[in-house]
Amino acid sequence: MKKRLSQLLCTLALLALAPAAPGASGGRLLAEAAAQVLPADGYRSKVALGESVVRLVRAGVIDRGKFAALYAQRGGVTGDLEDLLARPSPGPIRLTRQNAGVYVNVLWPIGLANRMAANQASPLNSDQRHRFASTGGWTLGKHASGGDHFNTLSIVALSAAQEALVVRVAHNSFRPCCNNSTFFQDCNHGSALLGLLALGASQGLGEADLYREALAFNAFWFPDNYVQTATFFKAVNGLEWLDVAARTVMSAAFSSASGWRTNVLRELNSRGIVPRQDGPDCSA
Repeated sequence: MKKRLSQLLCTLALLALAPAAPGASGGRLLAEAAAQVLPADGYRSKVALGESVVRLVRAGVIDRGKFAALYAQRGGVTGDLEDLLARPSPGPIRLTRQNAGVYVNVLWPIGLANRMAANQASPLNSDQRHRFASTGGWTLGKHASGGDHFNTLSIVALSAAQEALVVRVAHNSFRPCCNNSTFFQDCNHGSALLGLLALGASQGLGEADLYREALAFNAFWFPDNYVQTATFFKAVNGLEWLDVAARTVMSAAFSSASGWRTNVLRELNSRGIVPRQDGPDCSA
């Protein structure tokens, strides 16, 4: 999904998506789904940042001064974020509604800058690499454009088998702001998810766990979409959220922009569970 630089800022911080007003018949289903998709105490990931963010800071992919300037507009850098930038984070990530945007911004440059042999075949690996939201939109490093950081550093060490696993899951994982797979990391969420997959694989997670991690992070980054997706599986298939295969949900059929609108939103509209609405996108 190519974009002009004037349209690139898909956001440097996650903007919360306000839930759509449900029809009376769908309110209970949506509320029950929200409690499962977005648990009040957050999601306890199996993935840790480790030394990845500190390495990015040392390499200049993350400029702490630019980070501070960005967050000064939002109340300042919190102690937790300062810790993420200053020292290794050996403990698993605990993702919440409050910090989900922060984790977009710290995972984004991992996916963008981490070197993988497979990135030679990435759609970003061209003379157009500065023209994507993930590249031209990353302005928190020493270079004016994140395109100069693409695929340049060994931030997350992967064996050949681990990289193959990351690429396989990335090709089959989508996000509801566009129709591209995670391997085609054309926006901030795509890069962030690719970074998460690389970290998870390097830490020994298998395919099923990687899909589960990807789904959990996508859900906190696109809460309205995935609450409605969980409602769809409950209303149409009689399945509780935790019983739905993460790989199924992350597929193009349910997590790409067009697939979600066709297979989830249209069905919920027809049943009167949610009113007609548009899905999210990454345009500024």
